Amino acid sequence: MKIFTRFGEFILMLKGMFTKPENWRMYWKELMHQCVELGIGSLGIVSIVSVFIGAVSTLQTAYQFISPIIPRSVIAQIVRDTVILEFAPTITCVVLAGVVGSKISSELGNMRVSEQIDALEIMGINTKAYLVLPKILAALITIPLLVILAMTLGIWGGRFVGEVTGILPHEVFDRGLVEAFVPYNVKFALVKAYTFAFIITAIPAYFGYNVKGGALEIGRASTTAVVSSCIIILLADYVLAAVLL
Repeated sequence: MKIFTRFGEFILMLKGMFTKPENWRMYWKELMHQCVELGIGSLGIVSIVSVFIGAVSTLQTAYQFISPIIPRSVIAQIVRDTVILEFAPTITCVVLAGVVGSKISSELGNMRVSEQIDALEIMGINTKAYLVLPKILAALITIPLLVILAMTLGIWGGRFVGEVTGILPHEVFDRGLVEAFVPYNVKFALVKAYTFAFIITAIPAYFGYNVKGGALEIGRASTTAVVSSCIIILLADYVLAAVLL
């Protein structure tokens, strides 16, 4: 029964976000702040992970395709499709679930425990709209852009390693990139990015906003938020692939 209680509280939190803002300028400023925190603050980890994912994909794909019958350009096609369809949106968002999710949960949890949220509510501010909604909107703006960056860097990492190691010259890799390319794959990856962006922010925000207790409970809420987000991301990944592909 606890899962239904949590689900009901989650729906009520989302419902409470959609009210008329008390001060548009204040909400806009908070949205821009969250875009910087969630987007620019995650550029480093996303870039590093993406480059190495593309590099490893090229190495492992070349290791498996040793038959002289298969054209070498097929390696580039496989790297391109795996990076776009799975690695860029899913792996990137799982990493961000740990980085962004724990930050959101601990931030809101600390505000709840220190009674800052109660103080804002006494002042007549809708804390769900002011504290949670800008985080979700910022994620919906910045995380798809990070996923696009991850696609680009992942493919570039694979191309760079193929050239450096001599596995695949860049001319062959570039030819493979454009062969049998399906633009729908990019649209599918962006659908996943928007879905995962909502999960990454909404679930940790719920656990942080509703935490009760002290510092120990804040840590537990952050851990639960990250684990729950990762599980739901993987579940949503399967559902979207089954429905849209």
